[in-house]
Amino acid sequence: MSSELHLSQASHALDEETARAEIYGLLSLLYYQAPSAELLAQLQVAVTEAPDAGAFLEEPWRALVASARSLTAAQIASEYNSLFGGIGKPEVYLFGSHYLSGFLNEKPLARLRQDLAELGLGRSETMPETEDHVAYVFEVMRYLIAGEDVAVANLSRQQDFFTQHVQPWVLPMCQAISAHPRAGFYAHVAAMTQAFMGVEAQAFDLLDGSA
Repeated sequence: MSSELHLSQASHALDEETARAEIYGLLSLLYYQAPSAELLAQLQVAVTEAPDAGAFLEEPWRALVASARSLTAAQIASEYNSLFGGIGKPEVYLFGSHYLSGFLNEKPLARLRQDLAELGLGRSETMPETEDHVAYVFEVMRYLIAGEDVAVANLSRQQDFFTQHVQPWVLPMCQAISAHPRAGFYAHVAAMTQAFMGVEAQAFDLLDGSA
């Protein structure tokens, strides 16, 4: 009986880690560019009930899926370009340096690059954005959760990276998106992100408390 319980707990923990990695991966895709028709179709048929009734992420996830079901890929692409694209200054920045220093390509980006190098990570030449783009830092978090190299992909590394390069600025970014009058679908993406950041921060706080 005890061994069965242990296996059940291990399986639940593994499922949670997989879910965390998948959420980071999805958010990374949505912030990097407007969803493709294929990704949007997947969102539109997604299950909207969380495994545990009343789970903290259930309501923002339900609202995000509902928004996806009400829009076309072209409509969301237009919104994405209106908020984050265009020539010159975007309506809303997706870069950490902007929120941490008020400028792009500043010291926060240099610190991020140094920490990425220590993790053995670097920006692909095919990616036009700098490493402090929210899509990039979320993809790093996904890797630190799901990667096979346990020297890098472990809870300690996740907590350090989250505390240094995610938590200090992602919530202000979400608030800037939500406050923009042209944010519709991406207001729901921001709400989902904000809720998920809260769950992550609480989990890492609990990790500190159990240390």
